[in-house]
Amino acid sequence: MASRTNSDPNSSTTALIFAGGEPVIDSVIEFLPSADLVIGADSGVEHALRLGFAIDLAVGDFDSLSSSTLDTVTAAGTEIETHPIDKDATDLELAIDAARVRGITSIVVIGGHGGRLDHFLANAQLLTANKYTMMNIEAWFGVTRVTVVRHLTELSGSLGSTISLLAPNEPALGVTTTGLRFALLNSQLLPGSTLGVSNEFTELRATVNLKTGTVLAVQPNAVA
Repeated sequence: MASRTNSDPNSSTTALIFAGGEPVIDSVIEFLPSADLVIGADSGVEHALRLGFAIDLAVGDFDSLSSSTLDTVTAAGTEIETHPIDKDATDLELAIDAARVRGITSIVVIGGHGGRLDHFLANAQLLTANKYTMMNIEAWFGVTRVTVVRHLTELSGSLGSTISLLAPNEPALGVTTTGLRFALLNSQLLPGSTLGVSNEFTELRATVNLKTGTVLAVQPNAVA
């Protein structure tokens, strides 16, 4: 089950965005919500197809996607948004932007770690960009679940499983948690601090709330 926020569920629209890089772990599928829109970012198209998803929109420069696959999804009626290879944004950023302009309010990114540290760090930071403030964003990098927390957010996890709370860009102030072993009460998390690393679930559901800033809730090995 995806993490849930206090947004009005009646007004929420959800997109699944399959990013490029290493193949998606099959067992992640059971954690994905139903989607109003499925987007493939370049070679993420192939990951989505392999897992049985029909793609509504393909975005990217398509330098990593075979021409035959691109032809196949085009013939199937998939909307194609092509960008030049020399561009100022990654295919994943362009895909999230495409979801945003289509009125999507909740996004789950699948993939995007690709075995390269620079890609992983860039993609994790991308999720917290100010232009996505009004969106609920979660990502699966392999078996790691990453949730962007900007307001009261409920997270699910098995008892004793690990969760780390990180402030990627600016101080996160007034951070309060429930359901975690090391509770925070109106605390602050600072960029570069390890205060929030390696906390643990003491309940099946935990909450993270904050007054200002952004927190990345990172759950390694979230898939058994």
